[in-house]
Parts: sequence; C-alpha cells; structure tokens
Amino acid sequence: MTDFALSEAEFRALYERLRRTSAWGPADRLGTLNNISSAELVAAASGVRDGRTVSLAAPIESLVALDNPEPAVHQMTHGAGDAAASGLSFATDRLAMNIHGNADSHLDALCHVIFDGKLYNGVDARAVTATGAAELSVDVAGQGIVGRGLLLDVPRVRGVQWLEPGDHVTADDLRAGESAVSDRIAQGDLLFLRVGHRARRRSLGPWDAGSRPSAATATTTRRPAPPRAWTSRCTCWRSTRWASTCSTTWTSTR
Repeated sequence: MTDFALSEAEFRALYERLRRTSAWGPADRLGTLNNISSAELVAAASGVRDGRTVSLAAPIESLVALDNPEPAVHQMTHGAGDAAASGLSFATDRLAMNIHGNADSHLDALCHVIFDGKLYNGVDARAVTATGAAELSVDVAGQGIVGRGLLLDVPRVRGVQWLEPGDHVTADDLRAGESAVSDRIAQGDLLFLRVGHRARRRSLGPWDAGSRPSAATATTTRRPAPPRAWTSRCTCWRSTRWASTCSTTWTSTR
C-alpha cells in the first residue's frame, strides 16, 4: 500500500461511515444539497458586493485530442443557404456531445456513481436505463443551485502554476487554501477547487486525463480504492458539510 491507497476493507468502512453521517432518511434524493438552507441562501446573497459574474464553463471542444477522443459534434441544421431570398428566416443548429468527457465541463448527478449495484441512498442501480434515470437525475437540481461559493486555489498556496498529473489535493491543502483567503469552509458552501488543469492544458497541450488527472482525490480501479488524501477530505466534509465540490479536473486519479 502507498500513502495514497486504502484496502477494500478500509474503503468500505469509510463508505459506511460517510453513508451514516450524510443520511437524511430513506426517501432523500437531494444528497448534500440538503445542506443549503434558506438561511444559508439569504446569507450568501447578502455577501454580494460587485455584482460581477464569472462563468465556470469550459469551451465546448470539437476536435479530437488525447483527453477528448469523442468530441462534441456541432452541426448547422438551417443556415443562409436554406433561407429565402426575401422575408424572415432563422439559423438553427444541433449539438451532440459526450457529457462525461474529460474536456468538457459538466455537473454529475447522484445517479452517476454505482457501487455494489446501488446508487445514492440505496436506490437500485436498475433505475438507470437506456432511456435515462428514473431516480436521482440532475433534475433534482432543476431549480438551480444557489449558495455561497468559496474558491480555494491549491497551486497558488503551493507556489506552483498547476498540479501535475497524478498529484493529490489533501485536507492540508484545503486548510492552507482557507488561510490564504482568510475564510473557512462552512455548511452549505459550494466549494470550488482550482488545480490548474486548464492552465496546464493551454500551456503544454492535452494529455490522457483519464489515466493521469491532475489534482486527484481518489484512485479508480475495478473495485474503488480511494487514497488517504480522499479520506482526509471526506473527514473534512464531515466537520463542515459543504453542499457541492467543483474542480477544474477529475476528482479521481488512477
């Protein structure tokens, strides 16, 4: 075992501990979004000062690359060549993409991860069919996810431009990030972790992020065996109960 590995027994013990900690009853389908209360939302709104918006979306990639073997396909379905010589017409298009690729930004639903034939909160994995998810789809967040966002820049606190593929974000990194911004992760927060993935990609080009992501928190094998870095982050979550984690790359490593 390396310092970043757990045995299957250790992982199962961690899984059960977190499952018990985060239980909101057998009917729950929101998961950690339950941590965002009306009080937290009002407090978040009161913290707005500049009114400036910042997009978290990555550009849609349409070219084959090492980290994007099946890029998005963008097609114009109606353009200038289809328009009448006079009068009103419209340009229309169609987009097909692999939502869970390594190059495009996306939000995972609670039906994304299957462990021992179960989804979140014991929902049978057979709820996910060829036509979609009968339960735990992203529709549970259809009204939007609103809360206080907290950005922790891990490369900045380490004094580097980015984390290299295969590196790990630990609970110590989270605490250092908190100190750097003179703030603390609180219940209901939307936690954003910058690891420099995009900066590295722009500077050095794409790499096979599926096998060597930067800023890792868990190892992915046929039988998951998360690293101790992930264990420490899970423990940190138990004490603060943030609502969501967003990263500039995968939150797992191989």
